[in-house]
Amino acid sequence: MREWIAAVGARTAFIEPGSPWENGTCESFDSKLRDELLNGEIFYSLAKARIVIENWRQHYNAK
Repeated sequence: MREWIAAVGARTAFIEPGSPWENGTCESFDSKLRDELLNGEIFYSLAKARIVIENWRQHYNAK
């Protein structure tokens, strides 16, 4: 990927982790995911986590 970026003459932008002023949309989503879903669930299997997270994702996107 880096080679391709250099070959086309593009540059990448570095976003500091946890910097809501640099990437507010992702930070907002991550915060809601943590507050509304992950803090209130215990996942005993990967299959259960996939189901619960998908249901939450559909609800989140329908708001």
